[in-house]
Amino acid sequence: MTERQKKILYAIIEEYAELATPVGSVTLAKLFDCSSATIRAEMVRLEQMGYIMQPHTSAGRIPTDAGYRLYVNSLQENLENEPKKEADEPQSDRTTRALATRIQAQTRADYAIRTAVDSLVELTGNLGLATIGDQLYISGFGGLFAQPEFIQNAQVQAVGKLLDNIKPWLQEVQPNEAINVYIGSENPIGKASNVSLIISRFHSPYSDSSYIGVLGPTRQSYRRVMSLVRHAGLMLEEVLYDE
Repeated sequence: MTERQKKILYAIIEEYAELATPVGSVTLAKLFDCSSATIRAEMVRLEQMGYIMQPHTSAGRIPTDAGYRLYVNSLQENLENEPKKEADEPQSDRTTRALATRIQAQTRADYAIRTAVDSLVELTGNLGLATIGDQLYISGFGGLFAQPEFIQNAQVQAVGKLLDNIKPWLQEVQPNEAINVYIGSENPIGKASNVSLIISRFHSPYSDSSYIGVLGPTRQSYRRVMSLVRHAGLMLEEVLYDE
């Protein structure tokens, strides 16, 4: 894949996340200051490689799970190369600062965890969840199912199946990267649910396997959401150990 093709793919992913409609060559031509014909040729190559698809004739393109995976891998590399920030370090992003303020204001572990989950729901529009010890915190069903991806009842059922099994699956698999992202069909349960699980493991005095994250459509702002989830985990570590 050439650098231009990679940039076009990433632009399609980010435009689609924002607009929820297939991205056409005219939009991309404006972004890259080149002709629509040049963009169409590159889109054909990306489609042949399996990174984008055309949902119906005469539409623009949307990312496939493979396209999202390439994009997310790049974001994960950037996150892993960042120096680990303390939860109280000043952040340039206002939403991250708001998240820190809310969590740090809590003096009880259960309040801190619930606040972290509820804040992720509010800031991302996804379903938020956390598991610590034998407890599972979950919030945001209304926002998740209001997304256009979940008009079909079968997709809602697939999401429900995934959530029914999320806790035992996490205990078995124990993802341990700074950020773990399971995209669409990569999910071991509910493969047809068209969702991505973005989750971070954090250290806790209550459990060796504590997680916080969100569940949302594959069409989302991974850069922003992954950063928020990672920082929520770091902030919970600080609050729970200082309790």
